[in-house]
Amino acid sequence: MKMKLLALCLIAALAGLATGCVETVDGRSEMGVPFLKDKVEGRYERSVPQVLEAARAVIKFNGQLTGDNTVNNSLEGKINQVSVYVRVDEIDPVKPVSRVQVQARNRGGGSDVDLAHEIEKQIGIQLATH
Repeated sequence: MKMKLLALCLIAALAGLATGCVETVDGRSEMGVPFLKDKVEGRYERSVPQVLEAARAVIKFNGQLTGDNTVNNSLEGKINQVSVYVRVDEIDPVKPVSRVQVQARNRGGGSDVDLAHEIEKQIGIQLATH
């Protein structure tokens, strides 16, 4: 009986270490499994407003836009029950170059880097076609 109790306590402790808080690209903290690759980055020769508009269109096309922060140029959305976070930063104001970071986390706190990559790719395509 003591061995079963000890094993249960050990499993609970390991589960507690596996989960925690993860910082999102917009600077907030969310529950999740740390140390997993969950974001991708792209750079485009476009202004921040142009990249943000393309990101809005992509999130709305694939799911639902749930947050739009104009102070730090970030968006939040839900696509197939996965939380998607997008942040756009200006890299070079002279030759407008912007960086877009896309992060995707599922409901269990795990990462969905494939979805993040797909959204980042669709943002690039949206910029190229408009």
